[in-house]
Amino acid sequence: MPKQPIDRLVRPVAHFLHIEATSGIVLMICTVVAIGLANSPWADSYLSVWKTEVGFSFGSWEFQHSLRHIINDGLMALFFFVIGLEVKRELVHGALADIRSAILPIAAALGGMVVPAGIYLALQYDQPAARGWGIPMATDIAFVVGCLALLGSRVPNSLRVLLLSLAIVDDIGAIIVIAIGYTNDLDLRFLMLAGVGIGIVHFFSRVGIRRFPPYIVAGLVAWFAFHESGVHATLAGVILGLMTPAKATIVPSHFYEYLNSTSESFGGGDWTSFKGRAAKVREVQRLTRETVSPLEYLETTLHPWSSFLIIPVFALANAGVPFELANVSDPVAIAVVLGLLVGKPVGVLLFSAVTVWLGWAKMPERLTWRILTAGSFLAGIGFTMALFIDGLAFGDEGFDTAKTGVLIGSGLSAVCGMVLLLVMLPKAGVSRSEAS
Repeated sequence: MPKQPIDRLVRPVAHFLHIEATSGIVLMICTVVAIGLANSPWADSYLSVWKTEVGFSFGSWEFQHSLRHIINDGLMALFFFVIGLEVKRELVHGALADIRSAILPIAAALGGMVVPAGIYLALQYDQPAARGWGIPMATDIAFVVGCLALLGSRVPNSLRVLLLSLAIVDDIGAIIVIAIGYTNDLDLRFLMLAGVGIGIVHFFSRVGIRRFPPYIVAGLVAWFAFHESGVHATLAGVILGLMTPAKATIVPSHFYEYLNSTSESFGGGDWTSFKGRAAKVREVQRLTRETVSPLEYLETTLHPWSSFLIIPVFALANAGVPFELANVSDPVAIAVVLGLLVGKPVGVLLFSAVTVWLGWAKMPERLTWRILTAGSFLAGIGFTMALFIDGLAFGDEGFDTAKTGVLIGSGLSAVCGMVLLLVMLPKAGVSRSEAS
């Protein structure tokens, strides 16, 4: 492609966005901005923006909700769709495809969910805030990836794979928690409509429809039906992500044969006088896309939008917490902090140790218990999903004391994990054999 003036601006930005830690950095910046504005003289104006009512009406029927609700139930459905794609990819092609390799991260993730929830419930037993038991259960994969990327090649690949697999299983657990623990009274009529929408998507896939618009329409019907049924609307995104085919339609060898047969159309001077140029270009574009699976195509296409738009906007809408000393010492905040900072690493290590001791799994190569201990603290970064579940448990605006606990617990977990890994991992340029 010939260089254009805009490339001077776009290419450095594109390079920056491809850095593994970038999404975590953007998320952190948005979090700091949200907290800063929520504790500034403009706090009332900033916080009131997210309460703005938006929607539309059709005759006597209205769809009217706050801007924060639209973000949490609408935009986040696309985020959960990407999560569904990631889970499907890991189950089909990734670390969770082999059950023997998957046992350890599954056990670690279960421990990292059960123990934090247990600590929270023990401290909030028989209290109104006990409903927030799911808040300290999930791990924020964006921040974990960012922290690991900042440490570079010093991090053993086995630890990286284990923590990312753990975060994926955590997402599955969070989805189950949302579906079971935070579902309101069900409207069976809309639940049946949601089933119809999902069934139509399955039918489209079975008959071989390859265009995206029919799927988008059926998916929107399913999303709306879930929203009105009492089941959280983001579950539509997860289900549709898991239903996305993970196999390409055209194998590379067949596409290569097609390129050879059609290459004459693009050669010589005939192309400029060829009347079907636009149709030929569209055909090549369509067939090129079919050489990768819909899952891979959609994940790579939507992941940047999820990482650099949806999650930052979610952080701006939900992380703005007015800090008060009373909130820091509140029992709910303490329960969340202990769940993330103590419950996560204890659960990960305890369940991992039991699994290895029983002989169900073995420690990956180059991963020691010391390094796993350090890395397990990063699992306590529960930011995005923790704030999301806080909104489910205590209403769209969440609970300020719980949010305070999420921010403090996630921050302390990140600091502890990074410091311990810096101490325990070999220095840059030093081999592991020399370090030991």
